[in-house]
Amino acid sequence: MGFFRNSIKVCLSFLMVALMLFGWSVGVQAQHRPTNIKVLDEHSDGHGNIVRTVQFNEGLMRVTQTIIEPRKASAVVRVPIRMDTVKKDSMVILVKKSDYVLQVWYRRRIIRAYKATFGPNPLQNKLMEGDRNTPEGMFRIAGKRDNSKYDRFMLLNYPNDSCTARFNKLKANGQIPANAKIGGNVGIHGIWAGGDDMIQLGIGWTDGCIALKNKDIEDLYSLVGVGTKVYIRK
Repeated sequence: MGFFRNSIKVCLSFLMVALMLFGWSVGVQAQHRPTNIKVLDEHSDGHGNIVRTVQFNEGLMRVTQTIIEPRKASAVVRVPIRMDTVKKDSMVILVKKSDYVLQVWYRRRIIRAYKATFGPNPLQNKLMEGDRNTPEGMFRIAGKRDNSKYDRFMLLNYPNDSCTARFNKLKANGQIPANAKIGGNVGIHGIWAGGDDMIQLGIGWTDGCIALKNKDIEDLYSLVGVGTKVYIRK
């Protein structure tokens, strides 16, 4: 009887270890950084946009992505300001997904503009957890963290009341599955060391967050605070 019980304990221990390893491996797969990036084509569409086709490895998959971005998306604005006189509650962040840009407005003037990237479908509004879309609307910075794996991280207050009401309406109308979840943990962050090319090329790699180059996220982090308004639009 004792041998039988010990055998069960061994089996259960083995099963728990196996499940832990499986879960860990799934987590690692979900965090694969795009590698082996190759630009297949880049041309102007005659309307002021750059059309860029790229390929990269994402886990075991070879992904092809077409990016359409305005030429002005690469423009960077850095207006010198005196931080000791700035009122952070007067700052407003404007994210224009179609322009691949994040702007900082201070007293009706643009003082910063950074190149930004999003998920694979940047012009889609977020519907539910897992769709990798960036939500649109008015938000606020709910928290800041300077030890993120993506350099700096600023959490948005998604889902807010407006997002929740929209989500419930979509579910009631059958436009999203009845068991769908609204999701969360959406924010503004940087990228891994050496990953700035992902931002420069406009590659949609996030799960719905807004990504900047690390020097830009560090600059933005120093400018804004918890409570800063963030308006996201197409």
